[in-house]
Order: sequence, then C-alpha cells, then structure tokens
Amino acid sequence: MLQTLCRTGGSVLKHSQRTVPTVPVLWATQAQQRWVSSLPMNTVVLFVPQQESWVVERMGRFHRILEPGLNFLIPILDKIRYVQSLKEIVIDVPEQSAVSLDNVTLQIDGVLYLRILDPFKASYGVEDPEYAVTQLAQTTMRSELGKLILDKVFRERETLNTNIVHSINQASDDWGIRCLRYEIKNIHVPPRVKESMQMQVEAERKKRATVLESEGHKEAAINVAEGRKQAQILASEGQKAEQINNAAGEANAVLAKAEAKSKAIRLLSEALAEQNGNAAASLSVAEQYVSAFSKLAKESNTILLPSNSGDISGMVTQAMAIYGSLAKQSSNKIERVTPVTPEWAMEKSEDPAPPAQ
Repeated sequence: MLQTLCRTGGSVLKHSQRTVPTVPVLWATQAQQRWVSSLPMNTVVLFVPQQESWVVERMGRFHRILEPGLNFLIPILDKIRYVQSLKEIVIDVPEQSAVSLDNVTLQIDGVLYLRILDPFKASYGVEDPEYAVTQLAQTTMRSELGKLILDKVFRERETLNTNIVHSINQASDDWGIRCLRYEIKNIHVPPRVKESMQMQVEAERKKRATVLESEGHKEAAINVAEGRKQAQILASEGQKAEQINNAAGEANAVLAKAEAKSKAIRLLSEALAEQNGNAAASLSVAEQYVSAFSKLAKESNTILLPSNSGDISGMVTQAMAIYGSLAKQSSNKIERVTPVTPEWAMEKSEDPAPPAQ
C-alpha cells in the first residue's frame, strides 16, 4: 500500500511540474522574492528543517502546521502552501524623505529586525508580511520625525527608535510578527542646513572658549587678591608681634634702669653717710660742673650762662648748700614721725620699786 502511494505521489509530482507554469517574479523586490520562493513538493514523507514552519492546506483549506522533523502528508489532497522562517529577519528600510517640526527636509533610512511568532497569522493575516512591515516602518518614521525639531532628531535617536518599534508592534500583532528593534542608519540634511549647523557649532565652541577664558581670569584675580590679603594679614601680625616685643623690651629696660638707679642712689646715700662723704660729694659735683661746661655750644648756638660761671668753688659751695638744706629737711620729717616719751612717764620709770612685805 505504501509503495502504491509513493508511486502515485511521484507521478502526480511529475505531472504537476510539467503542467504548473512558472510564476513571474520580476516585479517583486528582493524582500518579496524571499516570501515567494519555491515551495517544497508533497512527497508523502517530508523532513522539515529546524526553525521553519510549513503551512499545509488540505483541499484548499488550512489543515495544520508541520513541525521540524519527520512528517507525513497525503498526496494530491495535502499541499504545502507557505514556508515561514522562525529566525530573526533583518530588513533594510529604504531611504526616504521626512520633514521635521521646524520644516527641515531630511533623508533617512534604517534597519528593521523582526521575527515571526505565529506562522498562521503571518500566512493568512497579510499578503506580504515583510513588505507590509517595511511600509509601516517608513510611515511611522515620517510621523515620528514630524514631532521633533532638527536638533532633537540627533539627540533623541534612541527615543525615536523606541517609538517606532512600539508603533510597529501595535499594528503587527494581527500579522503574527514581532518587531524586535529598529535602528536609524543615516540621516542626511540639506547642504545649506549643514553649513548653518557647522557655523552654530563653531559659534558655540567660541562661546565656551570665551567663557572659560573669562573664568580663568576671574579665578586668577581672586587668587591674587586672596594672596595679597593673606600677605597683609601676615605683615600686620608680624608688626603686632614686633611692637609687643619692643614694648616688652622697653619695659624691661626701664625696670632695669630703675633698679640700677635705685641701687646707685642707695650706694650714694651709704657713701654720703660715711666719713668724708661731703668731700666726695663736692668732688663729684665739681666734676659734673666741669663736664657740663665742656659740652656747651656743641648742640645749639643759644647758651645761657650764670653770672659767676668762672667761679667753680662758688658753684660747688652753692650745690653743697642746697644738698645740706635738703638733708636737714629730710631729718626734720623723720623727727616728726618719731614718737616723744613724756617726762612724767620717764620720772615714774626712774622711781625705785617698793620693798616686798
């Protein structure tokens, strides 16, 4: 029985090959020729390759889809009507013109990546799925470009690709096709627009350079002013420390001079209290008098002299008289401060004590 069926199927296959005319495909594009390629014939025993689905019709109606591997068909009644590839398909979207939101004409093309998810819908839902998806991609691209200005077209290519894929998937659900991604390849602008864009870029770069240069000058001026400020602060602190040190040194010098002078006065008073102290004082006064006369008319032209400037002994006698009067005054002050014992107290103290009984 199987041999009979194989012979009958072979004869039918030969007859169909002789009687079926060749389908002209000269009008179809490269994308369409992929879909109208030669279909496998019914040889009863069929081997379906991996990642392919064969749509079988029985007596003109859809019967089933052959899965990869070994399959059996009935000759004459069953016919392989469509062969769908389940691999990812790459389609070149032809270059087309589109007008942006700011009325700039662009020439743009792209690449479309899609995959057939449902062979039944891809076979009976649309006549040429690849051609339909390509046209849908072009119209969607024009509509999306019309929503953007020229500057945003270059900056938002990722958003534009995502919007195109979303729009294609909404329309291609009934075709059993899923658009995986869409990529824009080239965007061509008119020459004049390109020149104006180049000028804009150059102006923007010059602006940035000017701004950076001005910021550099500003930072330099700030740094110089800050340096001067710090220098003045440090100089004032140095002057302050110097003045404090000078004041401390002067105070210490004044104290040292005062202590030295007090010691000198103390020694002088002790020397004057000794024997022949007045003679030593007279000699010191005479030496100072002669030294003072030796310095006259050296620092100024105006000189005031006493009437008896040549009488050195008289000057010494006068100086000693002044010293003597000052000494008497100081001794009188000391006597006034010393308490005086009354006479009755002294007489009472001289009386003998009464004898003891």
